[in-house]
Amino acid sequence: MRHFQGRTVVAATFGANPTIMKPRSASVLLSLFIGAATAFAQMASTEVLRVWNIKAVMPTGITLDVKAFDKAGKQYDVKALENGDTHVMDVKAINGTIQLPIKVIVGDDAFMPVKAIAADGTLLDVKALDMDGNRLDLKGVAQAGSLFHIKALGPDRALYGVKAISTTGQMRDIKGVKANADEVEAEVNGVKVLAHVKALPHATDGDSDPIWNVKCVQPDGHVLGIKAVDKAGNLYDVKAFLTNGNTTVLDIKALIGDDKVSVKVLVSADKNAPVKAIGADGTIYDIKAIAADGSKLDVKGVSRSGNVYNIKAIGANGDLMAVKAISPHGLFYDVKGVKFSADDKEMDLNGVAVRAHVKALPQVE
Repeated sequence: MRHFQGRTVVAATFGANPTIMKPRSASVLLSLFIGAATAFAQMASTEVLRVWNIKAVMPTGITLDVKAFDKAGKQYDVKALENGDTHVMDVKAINGTIQLPIKVIVGDDAFMPVKAIAADGTLLDVKALDMDGNRLDLKGVAQAGSLFHIKALGPDRALYGVKAISTTGQMRDIKGVKANADEVEAEVNGVKVLAHVKALPHATDGDSDPIWNVKCVQPDGHVLGIKAVDKAGNLYDVKAFLTNGNTTVLDIKALIGDDKVSVKVLVSADKNAPVKAIGADGTIYDIKAIAADGSKLDVKGVSRSGNVYNIKAIGANGDLMAVKAISPHGLFYDVKGVKFSADDKEMDLNGVAVRAHVKALPQVE
């Protein structure tokens, strides 16, 4: 259990967005007994919700609170919510049991507005509070590929970084993230959204290599190639691509002919979620790790933690082996399936139901 604003917080593991709940209290002995038994059973299916603080960081190292404000001036805390994995954490405005998504909103301004969205579509301002209580705008100030850099706007055009900070001092970057090339990423409660606001690992790539290799890492440290496979058994390279300076979220693509074909986790009733490449005409290509003897090993989404699917190559003996993007300079990123919505189906791509987007992300502890 974790105490948050005077209440005990538990996060259910089902769904992409954790829910804050108050545990029930028993008033009689029988209710206590039943409640204890129920709580024991639920422990196996719940994870403790870890709350990260959101702060703007000044050049002096001083941190400023970030809050959301409705039109009546009511104040909401802004937090990142860890639900088992810290690669991609939701950022929410929270007041009591109310959680509101925070998004980069479609607009005509030079800097993109960052807002919380209420259930009725009302927009709440998201601001950093300086030392004198002045409210500083949070904006998407620049785009790098599928990423928006979010900053607090200080005096004299100063730009302050916005970070999620854990109680033990770990840090994540607050970014706007897009999963598709359309201007409107999604509509949330009737509001057109440009990008999802998430807490992401800090980029560790300083070399900006444009193309990374995608490999399965065996227990002995040696690697196997990851390939897309068509129905005739032909093999195609799978690579990670750094786009427009975005070194945080790399796109995973299969190179089929002259096309870069998206790789996704598909909607399925299978225990392990299929990972496939999807052609422009809806053709589905298997994604496999190629063993030394030429045998093909499945690559699957084997488990989910929060917004992230853990993607593994499955050995002949059932062993689960990590899948990584490896830069020409030897840097390793994790290859994961990433969800941005609470729905089982994230989107349709060329007629194929997609559950999660496959991306390469900086490694986390």
